[in-house]
Amino acid sequence: MAEPRPDNLRGATLTWRGTGLQFAGTTDAAGPDIEVSLDGETQAGASPMELLLLSLAGCMAIDIRVILERSRVNLEDLSVRVEGFRRQEHPMAYESIRMHLLLRGPSKADRARVERAIRLSEETYCSVHHSLNPSIEIQTTYELA
Repeated sequence: MAEPRPDNLRGATLTWRGTGLQFAGTTDAAGPDIEVSLDGETQAGASPMELLLLSLAGCMAIDIRVILERSRVNLEDLSVRVEGFRRQEHPMAYESIRMHLLLRGPSKADRARVERAIRLSEETYCSVHHSLNPSIEIQTTYELA
């Protein structure tokens, strides 16, 4: 009989595909049928550093969507462009990250609620944001379309 897992435990498995720097990742929650492709040479998947950017963008987008929905702000579309600037020497960690959110649906009258949703994600809810080294400068901008 397996031991019960704590609710706050997350797990993932990474498996080399036998070629180059290509790996398949799965998570315990999504199961083995849903894979994420990683490739250190970015030929057959995103690099780990690119996935880190996507994780940050995804975490914030999810938070913002939920907060706006609860605030009764109409949201038709949300996209996030994220760019990270890395050190030139090892460890080639991110020094700064820029995110730009494009939101379709909110009116100009909703601007304060959009700004509040972004701020709450950055300061309170986005666990990826809070898991990054605090020395990384993260700049977030947005526009309403």
